[in-house]
Amino acid sequence: MKILVTGATGFVGPHIVRRLVDDGHFVRVLEREPGNWRQAGLPCQEAVQGDMTDPVSLRRAVEGQEVVVHLVAIINGRPEQFERVMSQGTRDLVAAAKEAGVQRFVLMSALGASEETKDLVPYYGAKWAMEQAVKRSGLEYVIMRPSFVFGRDDGALQQFRRIATLSPVTPIVGPGTQRIQPIWVEDVAAYYAAAVVAPEAANRTFELGGPDVVTWNEFWSRLKRAAGARRPTVHVPFRLMRVQAAVLEKLPNPPVTRDQLTMLAAGDNVVTNTDAVDTFGLPLVALDEQLRRGTARD
Repeated sequence: MKILVTGATGFVGPHIVRRLVDDGHFVRVLEREPGNWRQAGLPCQEAVQGDMTDPVSLRRAVEGQEVVVHLVAIINGRPEQFERVMSQGTRDLVAAAKEAGVQRFVLMSALGASEETKDLVPYYGAKWAMEQAVKRSGLEYVIMRPSFVFGRDDGALQQFRRIATLSPVTPIVGPGTQRIQPIWVEDVAAYYAAAVVAPEAANRTFELGGPDVVTWNEFWSRLKRAAGARRPTVHVPFRLMRVQAAVLEKLPNPPVTRDQLTMLAAGDNVVTNTDAVDTFGLPLVALDEQLRRGTARD
């Protein structure tokens, strides 16, 4: 099957590309700069230069493809950037896919994105707009909403590991009672590979989480145990973190933003049903094993 993957050079993208190629698919990736796919170590068969803000390049990218796997997103930026890259970019990509006769459109959304939260922060609003563009397109679609995605080499887990091992204290924002359900990055890739071909996944939205639900307090305790760290824990009030985040947002890649704190304060980040597990029946890596893999040093 011929598959276009956007956002392939991010954190999750290379794992999905690798899994699709291993499953025998012909993968084309969209890259902003020539050679990005090589730098990311992608085993794809083809790359096409383009940008989510350039509709002409998107039409060129989808030409001859049977499936689109759309992973592009930004985490930080101004509202107009979220609109241009994520919301409008997805509408343009959907239109190009429909014109090209694409058979299935697989979208990466985010756990927590909903009609109720779409006005909370620009990120959720853009994710919700992306979902609506796909659903209204007339294309056969699959929408995935993953929770926190953990991996060995990058992503949130590595940032958390550095805090646990290098910071003099472990700061937990708020009371630490909100719940999360982290999922291993290769499990996410397996879900996407299955979503490309599974007939029973058509025109459905799936929430993706790992097998374990924990509070932030329990997560940090488990992470420090896995990393062999013994730093004391300090709970930092949200209001104090917001002041710090306002300063950190002036950096090119801030470690935390006020929008991220708003999403954290909104409540639990856990799946609300077992649809993904029931539909795909894939084995999932337990949280303690995720932490062991993510903190192991070669």
